[in-house]
Amino acid sequence: MSSTSPDDLLDLALGATDGSARHRLRRQRARVVDASQAAHEAIFDVALPGLAIDERLEAAWVVAQASGCEALARHYREALAAVASSSGAAQAAGAVAAAGHGAAGRARREALLGFARTLAERPQEAGRDRLLALPAAGIDVDAVVTLAQLIGLVAFQVRGVAGLAAMSDALQVPAATPEAAPGAPFVHPAHLPPPGEPVRVAGFTSEPLDWKAWLPVLPFAQATDYQRAVLEASHPTASSSDYYLTLVRQPRILEQRSAAFNAIMYAPGGLSRAERELASTATSRINGCVYCAAVHALRFEQLAGRNDIIVQVFEDPESAGTTPRERAIVQASVALTRDPGRFGPGHLAAARQAGLSDIEILDMIHAIAIFAWANRLMLNLGEPVRADGSRAESAR
Repeated sequence: MSSTSPDDLLDLALGATDGSARHRLRRQRARVVDASQAAHEAIFDVALPGLAIDERLEAAWVVAQASGCEALARHYREALAAVASSSGAAQAAGAVAAAGHGAAGRARREALLGFARTLAERPQEAGRDRLLALPAAGIDVDAVVTLAQLIGLVAFQVRGVAGLAAMSDALQVPAATPEAAPGAPFVHPAHLPPPGEPVRVAGFTSEPLDWKAWLPVLPFAQATDYQRAVLEASHPTASSSDYYLTLVRQPRILEQRSAAFNAIMYAPGGLSRAERELASTATSRINGCVYCAAVHALRFEQLAGRNDIIVQVFEDPESAGTTPRERAIVQASVALTRDPGRFGPGHLAAARQAGLSDIEILDMIHAIAIFAWANRLMLNLGEPVRADGSRAESAR
Protein backbone atom coordinates (compact mmCIF):
# COMPACT_ATOMS: atom_id res chain seq x y z
CA MET A 1 0.00 0.00 0.00
CA SER A 2 1.48 3.32 -1.05
CA SER A 3 1.22 6.33 1.21
CA THR A 4 -0.30 8.21 -1.73
CA SER A 5 -3.22 5.81 -2.11
CA PRO A 6 -6.57 7.56 -2.71
CA ASP A 7 -8.23 4.77 -0.72
CA ASP A 8 -6.48 5.43 2.60
CA LEU A 9 -9.29 5.45 5.16
CA LEU A 10 -7.98 8.23 7.38
CA ASP A 11 -7.42 10.41 4.32
CA LEU A 12 -11.04 9.79 3.32
CA ALA A 13 -12.33 10.54 6.82
CA LEU A 14 -10.29 13.73 6.99
CA GLY A 15 -11.09 14.86 3.45
CA ALA A 16 -7.32 14.80 2.85
CA THR A 17 -7.16 14.89 -0.94
CA ASP A 18 -3.82 14.52 -2.68
CA GLY A 19 -1.79 17.70 -2.20
CA SER A 20 -4.04 19.16 0.49
CA ALA A 21 -2.65 20.48 3.77
CA ARG A 22 -4.00 17.49 5.69
CA HIS A 23 -2.55 15.07 3.13
CA ARG A 24 0.87 16.73 3.38
CA LEU A 25 0.66 16.78 7.16
CA ARG A 26 0.11 13.02 7.38
CA ARG A 27 2.95 12.25 4.94
CA GLN A 28 5.46 13.71 7.36
CA ARG A 29 5.17 10.24 8.92
CA ALA A 30 4.49 8.16 5.81
CA ARG A 31 5.40 4.88 7.48
CA VAL A 32 2.62 5.40 10.01
CA VAL A 33 0.20 6.05 7.15
CA ASP A 34 1.25 2.89 5.31
CA ALA A 35 1.26 0.56 8.31
CA SER A 36 -2.04 1.72 9.79
CA GLN A 37 -3.78 1.38 6.42
CA ALA A 38 -2.22 -2.06 5.90
CA ALA A 39 -3.53 -3.12 9.33
CA HIS A 40 -6.98 -1.88 8.33
CA GLU A 41 -6.87 -3.90 5.12
CA ALA A 42 -5.73 -7.02 6.98
CA ILE A 43 -8.53 -6.77 9.54
CA PHE A 44 -11.24 -6.12 6.93
CA ASP A 45 -10.03 -8.67 4.39
CA VAL A 46 -13.20 -10.45 3.27
CA ALA A 47 -11.29 -13.74 3.12
CA LEU A 48 -10.22 -13.59 6.78
CA PRO A 49 -11.99 -16.49 8.54
CA GLY A 50 -13.63 -16.52 11.96
CA LEU A 51 -15.72 -13.35 11.92
CA ALA A 52 -17.89 -12.62 8.90
CA ILE A 53 -17.19 -9.28 7.26
CA ASP A 54 -20.64 -8.10 8.37
CA GLU A 55 -19.74 -8.79 11.98
CA ARG A 56 -16.45 -6.94 11.68
CA LEU A 57 -18.00 -3.90 10.04
CA GLU A 58 -20.82 -3.72 12.57
CA ALA A 59 -18.34 -3.90 15.44
CA ALA A 60 -16.25 -1.14 13.85
CA TRP A 61 -19.35 1.02 13.37
CA VAL A 62 -20.25 0.55 17.06
CA VAL A 63 -16.77 1.61 18.18
CA ALA A 64 -16.64 4.66 15.89
CA GLN A 65 -20.15 5.76 16.85
CA ALA A 66 -19.56 5.28 20.58
CA SER A 67 -16.33 7.29 20.27
CA GLY A 68 -18.06 10.25 18.64
CA CYS A 69 -16.34 10.08 15.24
CA GLU A 70 -19.11 10.67 12.70
CA ALA A 71 -16.85 10.43 9.64
CA LEU A 72 -15.64 6.95 10.56
CA ALA A 73 -19.06 5.83 11.81
CA ARG A 74 -20.53 6.85 8.45
CA HIS A 75 -17.82 4.98 6.56
CA TYR A 76 -18.38 1.73 8.47
CA ARG A 77 -22.16 2.08 8.31
CA GLU A 78 -22.05 2.56 4.54
CA ALA A 79 -19.57 -0.30 4.11
CA LEU A 80 -21.87 -2.56 6.13
CA ALA A 81 -24.86 -1.58 3.99
CA ALA A 82 -22.86 -2.17 0.81
CA VAL A 83 -21.82 -5.65 1.93
CA ALA A 84 -25.40 -6.52 2.84
CA SER A 85 -26.73 -5.43 -0.54
CA SER A 86 -23.92 -6.75 -2.72
CA SER A 87 -24.48 -9.94 -4.59
CA GLY A 88 -20.74 -10.53 -4.37
CA ALA A 89 -21.07 -10.76 -0.60
CA ALA A 90 -23.77 -13.39 -0.64
CA GLN A 91 -21.61 -15.99 1.04
CA ALA A 92 -20.61 -13.67 3.88
CA ALA A 93 -24.16 -12.40 4.27
CA GLY A 94 -25.43 -15.97 4.36
CA ALA A 95 -22.98 -16.84 7.12
CA VAL A 96 -24.24 -13.95 9.22
CA ALA A 97 -27.84 -14.80 8.51
CA ALA A 98 -27.24 -18.39 9.60
CA ALA A 99 -25.51 -17.23 12.76
CA GLY A 100 -28.05 -14.53 13.46
CA HIS A 101 -31.12 -16.76 13.93
CA GLY A 102 -32.04 -18.27 17.25
CA ALA A 103 -30.73 -17.88 20.76
CA ALA A 104 -27.15 -18.86 19.89
CA GLY A 105 -26.96 -16.24 17.15
CA ARG A 106 -28.39 -13.55 19.39
CA ALA A 107 -25.95 -14.47 22.17
CA ARG A 108 -23.03 -14.29 19.72
CA ARG A 109 -24.03 -10.85 18.43
CA GLU A 110 -24.72 -9.54 21.93
CA ALA A 111 -21.34 -10.75 23.21
CA LEU A 112 -19.48 -9.35 20.21
CA LEU A 113 -21.10 -5.91 20.17
CA GLY A 114 -21.17 -5.61 23.95
CA PHE A 115 -17.44 -6.25 24.05
CA ALA A 116 -16.88 -3.68 21.29
CA ARG A 117 -18.99 -0.99 22.94
CA THR A 118 -17.43 -1.47 26.37
CA LEU A 119 -13.89 -1.30 25.00
CA ALA A 120 -14.78 1.83 23.04
CA GLU A 121 -16.21 3.69 26.01
CA ARG A 122 -14.73 2.14 29.17
CA PRO A 123 -11.77 -0.08 28.24
CA GLN A 124 -10.85 -0.84 31.83
CA GLU A 125 -14.28 -2.37 32.49
CA ALA A 126 -14.42 -5.15 29.89
CA GLY A 127 -12.24 -7.64 31.70
CA ARG A 128 -11.81 -11.39 31.79
CA ASP A 129 -15.45 -12.43 32.09
CA ARG A 130 -16.60 -10.40 29.10
CA LEU A 131 -13.63 -11.64 27.06
CA LEU A 132 -14.32 -15.30 27.86
CA ALA A 133 -17.99 -14.79 27.00
CA LEU A 134 -16.84 -14.55 23.36
CA PRO A 135 -15.57 -18.15 23.02
CA ALA A 136 -18.58 -19.27 25.05
CA ALA A 137 -20.79 -17.60 22.42
CA GLY A 138 -19.16 -19.56 19.60
CA ILE A 139 -16.39 -17.16 18.56
CA ASP A 140 -13.12 -19.09 18.30
CA VAL A 141 -9.88 -17.84 19.83
CA ASP A 142 -8.34 -16.65 16.56
CA ALA A 143 -11.51 -14.65 15.83
CA VAL A 144 -11.43 -13.15 19.34
CA VAL A 145 -7.91 -11.88 18.59
CA THR A 146 -9.20 -10.40 15.32
CA LEU A 147 -12.00 -8.63 17.20
CA ALA A 148 -9.62 -7.23 19.84
CA GLN A 149 -7.29 -5.90 17.16
CA LEU A 150 -10.24 -4.43 15.25
CA ILE A 151 -11.50 -2.53 18.28
CA GLY A 152 -8.00 -1.25 18.99
CA LEU A 153 -7.50 -0.19 15.39
CA VAL A 154 -10.75 1.78 15.27
CA ALA A 155 -9.91 3.44 18.62
CA PHE A 156 -6.59 4.45 17.01
CA GLN A 157 -8.34 5.68 13.84
CA VAL A 158 -10.85 7.75 15.84
CA ARG A 159 -8.10 9.58 17.73
CA GLY A 160 -5.99 9.95 14.62
CA VAL A 161 -8.87 11.62 12.78
CA ALA A 162 -9.77 13.85 15.75
CA GLY A 163 -6.19 14.86 16.46
CA LEU A 164 -5.18 15.47 12.85
CA ALA A 165 -8.34 17.45 12.11
CA ALA A 166 -7.73 19.61 15.18
CA MET A 167 -4.11 20.09 14.23
CA SER A 168 -4.77 21.08 10.62
CA ASP A 169 -7.52 23.48 11.72
CA ALA A 170 -5.22 25.00 14.33
CA LEU A 171 -2.61 25.70 11.67
CA GLN A 172 -5.04 28.07 9.96
CA VAL A 173 -5.20 30.54 12.84
CA PRO A 174 -2.57 32.25 15.01
CA ALA A 175 -1.73 30.48 18.25
CA ALA A 176 -3.85 31.83 21.08
CA THR A 177 -2.68 32.23 24.64
CA PRO A 178 -4.19 29.26 26.48
CA GLU A 179 -6.23 29.70 29.61
CA ALA A 180 -4.15 29.30 32.73
CA ALA A 181 -4.33 25.78 34.08
CA PRO A 182 -4.17 25.07 37.80
CA GLY A 183 -0.60 24.54 38.89
CA ALA A 184 0.66 21.01 39.36
CA PRO A 185 1.35 20.21 43.00
CA PHE A 186 5.02 20.56 43.85
CA VAL A 187 6.62 17.21 44.65
CA HIS A 188 9.59 17.73 46.92
CA PRO A 189 12.57 15.57 45.93
CA ALA A 190 12.57 14.11 49.43
CA HIS A 191 9.15 12.61 48.68
CA LEU A 192 10.26 10.98 45.43
CA PRO A 193 11.61 7.45 45.22
CA PRO A 194 15.39 7.53 44.88
CA PRO A 195 16.85 6.85 41.43
CA GLY A 196 16.34 3.24 40.47
CA GLU A 197 13.45 2.71 42.89
CA PRO A 198 9.96 2.29 41.37
CA VAL A 199 7.20 4.85 41.73
CA ARG A 200 4.05 3.42 43.33
CA VAL A 201 1.11 5.85 43.38
CA ALA A 202 -2.68 5.37 43.25
CA GLY A 203 -2.44 1.77 42.10
CA PHE A 204 0.08 2.55 39.35
CA THR A 205 3.77 1.77 39.32
CA SER A 206 6.95 2.10 37.30
CA GLU A 207 8.25 -1.29 38.45
CA PRO A 208 8.84 -3.95 35.78
CA LEU A 209 5.73 -6.11 35.34
CA ASP A 210 4.88 -9.26 33.44
CA TRP A 211 1.61 -9.95 31.61
CA LYS A 212 -0.48 -13.12 31.64
CA ALA A 213 -2.92 -13.98 28.85
CA TRP A 214 -6.51 -15.03 29.51
CA LEU A 215 -6.73 -16.84 26.16
CA PRO A 216 -4.62 -19.85 25.14
CA VAL A 217 -1.36 -18.57 23.64
CA LEU A 218 0.17 -20.07 20.53
CA PRO A 219 3.09 -22.30 21.60
CA PHE A 220 6.19 -20.98 19.89
CA ALA A 221 7.11 -24.50 18.76
CA GLN A 222 3.87 -24.60 16.75
CA ALA A 223 4.40 -21.22 15.04
CA THR A 224 4.83 -21.15 11.28
CA ASP A 225 7.89 -19.60 9.67
CA TYR A 226 5.80 -16.51 8.91
CA GLN A 227 4.58 -16.23 12.49
CA ARG A 228 8.14 -16.56 13.79
CA ALA A 229 9.32 -13.83 11.43
CA VAL A 230 6.51 -11.54 12.60
CA LEU A 231 7.40 -12.20 16.23
CA GLU A 232 11.06 -11.43 15.58
CA ALA A 233 10.18 -8.13 13.86
CA SER A 234 7.68 -7.13 16.56
CA HIS A 235 9.81 -7.16 19.72
CA PRO A 236 13.09 -8.70 20.91
CA THR A 237 11.30 -10.84 23.53
CA ALA A 238 8.14 -11.59 21.56
CA SER A 239 8.86 -15.32 21.22
CA SER A 240 8.47 -15.75 25.00
CA SER A 241 5.76 -13.12 25.61
CA ASP A 242 2.15 -14.11 26.32
CA TYR A 243 1.06 -10.87 24.69
CA TYR A 244 2.74 -11.49 21.35
CA LEU A 245 2.03 -15.22 21.40
CA THR A 246 -1.64 -14.30 21.69
CA LEU A 247 -1.63 -11.67 18.93
CA VAL A 248 0.45 -13.78 16.52
CA ARG A 249 -2.60 -16.00 16.04
CA GLN A 250 -3.38 -13.33 13.42
CA PRO A 251 0.15 -12.69 12.13
CA ARG A 252 -0.67 -10.34 9.26
CA ILE A 253 -2.55 -8.01 11.60
CA LEU A 254 0.21 -8.15 14.22
CA GLU A 255 2.85 -7.48 11.59
CA GLN A 256 1.24 -4.20 10.53
CA ARG A 257 0.25 -3.18 14.04
CA SER A 258 3.87 -3.64 15.16
CA ALA A 259 5.11 -1.67 12.14
CA ALA A 260 2.78 1.20 13.04
CA PHE A 261 3.83 1.10 16.72
CA ASN A 262 7.55 1.13 15.91
CA ALA A 263 7.13 3.92 13.35
CA ILE A 264 5.30 6.03 15.93
CA MET A 265 7.51 5.44 18.95
CA TYR A 266 10.97 5.23 17.38
CA ALA A 267 10.97 7.44 14.27
CA PRO A 268 13.92 9.85 14.23
CA GLY A 269 13.41 13.57 14.74
CA GLY A 270 10.22 15.23 15.90
CA LEU A 271 9.02 14.76 19.47
CA SER A 272 11.73 13.47 21.78
CA ARG A 273 11.65 9.83 22.80
CA ALA A 274 11.08 10.83 26.42
CA GLU A 275 8.10 13.03 25.50
CA ARG A 276 6.53 10.25 23.42
CA GLU A 277 6.87 8.04 26.49
CA LEU A 278 5.24 10.76 28.59
CA ALA A 279 2.23 10.95 26.25
CA SER A 280 2.01 7.14 26.30
CA THR A 281 2.15 7.05 30.10
CA ALA A 282 -0.52 9.74 30.49
CA THR A 283 -2.81 7.97 28.00
CA SER A 284 -2.33 4.66 29.81
CA ARG A 285 -3.04 6.34 33.16
CA ILE A 286 -6.35 7.71 31.87
CA ASN A 287 -7.35 4.35 30.40
CA GLY A 288 -6.37 2.55 33.60
CA CYS A 289 -3.79 0.30 31.92
CA VAL A 290 -1.38 -0.56 34.74
CA TYR A 291 0.93 -2.60 32.51
CA CYS A 292 1.41 0.03 29.78
CA ALA A 293 1.73 2.80 32.34
CA ALA A 294 4.48 0.86 34.13
CA VAL A 295 6.45 0.07 30.98
CA HIS A 296 6.38 3.59 29.60
CA ALA A 297 6.82 5.39 32.92
CA LEU A 298 10.01 3.38 33.41
CA ARG A 299 11.17 4.22 29.87
CA PHE A 300 10.54 7.91 30.51
CA GLU A 301 12.60 7.74 33.70
CA GLN A 302 15.43 5.97 31.88
CA LEU A 303 15.44 8.54 29.07
CA ALA A 304 14.84 11.69 31.12
CA GLY A 305 16.70 10.71 34.30
CA ARG A 306 13.89 11.81 36.61
CA ASN A 307 10.47 10.71 37.87
CA ASP A 308 8.79 13.87 39.23
CA ILE A 309 6.36 14.16 36.32
CA ILE A 310 5.55 10.43 36.59
CA VAL A 311 4.46 10.89 40.20
CA GLN A 312 2.26 13.80 39.11
CA VAL A 313 0.69 11.84 36.21
CA PHE A 314 -0.10 8.91 38.49
CA GLU A 315 -1.49 11.15 41.25
CA ASP A 316 -3.52 13.62 39.17
CA PRO A 317 -3.05 13.74 35.40
CA GLU A 318 -5.40 16.71 35.17
CA SER A 319 -2.77 18.99 36.73
CA ALA A 320 0.46 17.15 35.90
CA GLY A 321 3.46 18.83 34.32
CA THR A 322 6.67 20.37 35.63
CA THR A 323 6.91 22.74 32.63
CA PRO A 324 4.37 24.31 30.24
CA ARG A 325 5.60 21.92 27.54
CA GLU A 326 5.06 18.83 29.69
CA ARG A 327 1.69 20.09 30.85
CA ALA A 328 0.59 20.66 27.26
CA ILE A 329 1.53 17.09 26.30
CA VAL A 330 -0.25 15.58 29.28
CA GLN A 331 -3.38 17.70 28.85
CA ALA A 332 -3.64 16.85 25.15
CA SER A 333 -3.24 13.18 26.07
CA VAL A 334 -6.03 13.42 28.64
CA ALA A 335 -8.45 15.22 26.31
CA LEU A 336 -7.89 13.08 23.21
CA THR A 337 -8.04 9.86 25.23
CA ARG A 338 -11.19 10.70 27.16
CA ASP A 339 -13.37 12.36 24.55
CA PRO A 340 -12.05 12.29 20.97
CA GLY A 341 -15.43 13.44 19.67
CA ARG A 342 -14.96 16.81 21.37
CA PHE A 343 -11.26 17.24 20.67
CA GLY A 344 -10.53 20.42 18.73
CA PRO A 345 -7.93 23.09 17.94
CA GLY A 346 -8.27 24.61 21.40
CA HIS A 347 -6.86 21.44 22.93
CA LEU A 348 -3.63 22.04 21.01
CA ALA A 349 -3.30 25.73 21.85
CA ALA A 350 -1.11 25.05 24.88
CA ALA A 351 1.17 22.79 22.84
CA ARG A 352 1.66 25.49 20.23
CA GLN A 353 2.18 28.13 22.89
CA ALA A 354 4.78 25.92 24.57
CA GLY A 355 6.73 25.77 21.34
CA LEU A 356 5.94 22.31 19.98
CA SER A 357 6.53 22.21 16.23
CA ASP A 358 4.12 20.68 13.71
CA ILE A 359 6.04 17.41 13.53
CA GLU A 360 6.24 17.25 17.33
CA ILE A 361 2.47 17.70 17.65
CA LEU A 362 1.93 15.06 14.95
CA ASP A 363 4.15 12.63 16.87
CA MET A 364 2.25 13.41 20.08
CA ILE A 365 -1.10 12.68 18.43
CA HIS A 366 0.22 9.42 17.02
CA ALA A 367 1.58 8.36 20.43
CA ILE A 368 -1.77 9.02 22.09
CA ALA A 369 -3.64 7.20 19.33
CA ILE A 370 -1.43 4.10 19.29
CA PHE A 371 -1.94 3.69 23.03
CA ALA A 372 -5.70 3.81 22.56
CA TRP A 373 -4.98 0.61 20.63
CA ALA A 374 -2.29 -0.87 22.89
CA ASN A 375 -4.20 -0.25 26.13
CA ARG A 376 -7.31 -1.98 24.82
CA LEU A 377 -5.31 -5.07 23.95
CA MET A 378 -3.43 -5.21 27.24
CA LEU A 379 -6.48 -4.49 29.39
CA ASN A 380 -8.79 -7.02 27.79
CA LEU A 381 -6.71 -9.98 26.62
CA GLY A 382 -4.92 -10.56 29.92
CA GLU A 383 -3.65 -8.96 33.11
CA PRO A 384 -0.43 -7.53 34.56
CA VAL A 385 1.37 -9.56 37.19
CA ARG A 386 4.27 -8.79 39.51
CA ALA A 387 7.48 -10.76 39.77
CA ASP A 388 5.94 -12.87 42.57
CA GLY A 389 2.98 -13.77 40.33
CA SER A 390 0.43 -11.57 42.12
CA ARG A 391 -1.95 -9.39 40.14
CA ALA A 392 -0.95 -5.78 39.59
CA GLU A 393 -4.29 -3.99 39.49
CA SER A 394 -5.05 -0.28 39.78
CA ALA A 395 -7.58 1.30 42.07
CA ARG A 396 -10.85 1.64 40.19
